[in-house]
Amino acid sequence: MIDAVANIFRIPDLRKRVIFTLSILAVLAVGRYLPVPGIDPTTLESRSQNMPGGLFNLMDLFSGGAFEYASIFALGIMPYISASIILQLLTVSSPYLEELSKKGEEGRKKINQYTRYLTVGITAFQAFMFSFYLENPASWPGLVYSPGWGFRIMCMISMTAGTMFIMWMGELITEHGIGNGISLIIFANIVAQLPRAVNEGYVYLAMEEPSFTPLKALVTFAVMIIVIAGIVIIQYGQRRVPIKRGRMVRGARMYGAQTNTYLPLRINTAGVIPVIFAAAILMLPNFFENFATPLKTSDNFGFIYEFFYWLSAQMMPGYFFYTVFYVSLIIFFCYFYTAITFNPKDVAENLQKYGSTIPGYSHGKRTEEYLNRILNRITLAGAIFLAAVAVLPDLMQRFMQIPPNIASLLGGTSIIIVVGVALDTVNQVENHLRVRNYDGFRSRGRVRGRSGM
Repeated sequence: MIDAVANIFRIPDLRKRVIFTLSILAVLAVGRYLPVPGIDPTTLESRSQNMPGGLFNLMDLFSGGAFEYASIFALGIMPYISASIILQLLTVSSPYLEELSKKGEEGRKKINQYTRYLTVGITAFQAFMFSFYLENPASWPGLVYSPGWGFRIMCMISMTAGTMFIMWMGELITEHGIGNGISLIIFANIVAQLPRAVNEGYVYLAMEEPSFTPLKALVTFAVMIIVIAGIVIIQYGQRRVPIKRGRMVRGARMYGAQTNTYLPLRINTAGVIPVIFAAAILMLPNFFENFATPLKTSDNFGFIYEFFYWLSAQMMPGYFFYTVFYVSLIIFFCYFYTAITFNPKDVAENLQKYGSTIPGYSHGKRTEEYLNRILNRITLAGAIFLAAVAVLPDLMQRFMQIPPNIASLLGGTSIIIVVGVALDTVNQVENHLRVRNYDGFRSRGRVRGRSGM
């Protein structure tokens, strides 16, 4: 393991990528503590003691604490994720976007451009609503120096610029760094909150808090280890479909059929995307309910607040409707994202093109139906596992009285994202090492010869 890490810094290109990625994450970490212009820093210090719970904890978790500090990065990367969800859903229903998605790299760039434009609109709207929330004297009296349209516009501009800067940094990591930039940013934000969660757990234990005893701490740690092991198994789990290669003629030689190849179908093809997408959607009712508080006493628009208040009350973590909706969203996005990234029809056509078949199934429609049936089954297993892990903190909080801030970091959405992104990043690093004839993390770190000896 130590030798494998050392090998990363022996390869100039890989070393530059890793250092570049860490530098970008360091810049974003500093930006979390830059408050929106017009905020009183003295009043801001008391925000952590009055921070609303529920999904706001998850929002603050995804932003790495920037939401708590009313930072220009408070909205984090979630508006970009929301825009990505909308564009991917529209790709299925819009013939124009569907045609773009089939044009390869050129179409992908065009869709990404539309996603950026939509991100600006979503961020500007959410930042505008956030300014009303900061101005609300019932929540934070004296937090804003000069409430009014000047502050609202400044808040909207600064937060929109902050989110677009984060999005740009994520794209730079994807292009010039290592791993997926957007996922790594969320990963870094979650990991940044771990020391505080551990410290709070220690404080609970030192105070002999009844809701968090040493036995519960051990149970929480054991559950975390089991969940991590399960996520690793699901992430690497595959259904290997045997492939029989047809006879090929090369020159004067004919090569016989080979049966030692297979088509790997991942149990969790979608990775951590379904959990991130589902969490982004679940944040919206609570988000709008808190930001629409100024409309509560309005005669004309009071019904807007009442609607979001009712919807938010129905979707609080731990409640039945929240759990059912969260599980349903994860399962839906597992199937949806798998359908986007893996097309059984295209695979069947490629197998036929190269003269390969699945034993017992003819070319074309039967091969496609067989692959589709297998994919539906293994995707269901992966989706159910992800959903079970995602709602685990709510169950621990309800039945074991584990503090919510600790439960949210040691299980559920956060741990799925952390483990999933870590595995994907390690795989990319290993690919770089093996291309340059170095062993990866799963074997001894030594330079191999070209022959693999």
